[in-house]
Amino acid sequence: MNNSVKVGILSDTHGHLDARIADVIRDCDHAVHAGDIMGAHVLEQLQPRKSVIAVAGNNDHPAIWDQDEAEIVAALPRTTELVLPGGTVRIEHGHRLGGFPEHEQLRWDHADVKMVVYGHTHKRIIDQQAEPWIVNPGAAGRERTKGGPSCLILHASESEWTIETILFTDTAAAQEKSIL
Repeated sequence: MNNSVKVGILSDTHGHLDARIADVIRDCDHAVHAGDIMGAHVLEQLQPRKSVIAVAGNNDHPAIWDQDEAEIVAALPRTTELVLPGGTVRIEHGHRLGGFPEHEQLRWDHADVKMVVYGHTHKRIIDQQAEPWIVNPGAAGRERTKGGPSCLILHASESEWTIETILFTDTAAAQEKSIL
């Protein structure tokens, strides 16, 4: 794709960014974190070529983060967006809609964009049945990764958007199974 932009999409690090995910993000133009970051050190480890965009999750508030990071966590928006060639991505954590946000509600709430990114459920989803597309990258840390840390890569150009799933094997879970 000519003039395409590469966006690494992740969520639910819960204070730990898997190093393999950090490596993937370094090869992206932008990084989007859909909340439950739980520490500025996670944001610092995200080093895409251009920018890091992040929103607050239900675990992103000053009482949970280190005391000296209160200003950073307080500055995180509840929703934000990233304008890309061919459309706009809206980002929120999704917890405002309960345990498992309904995609039709997300589509209704964000009808003016091409894609909505949310987190919260730790479940990887790419729903392209209608616009806006609804995606959840799963968890990029160690908490409830459902098979291993994951992220999504969006390749966006004026004429085409494609999404790639990156899933790393959860080595700790694989070791546990082999011991049993």
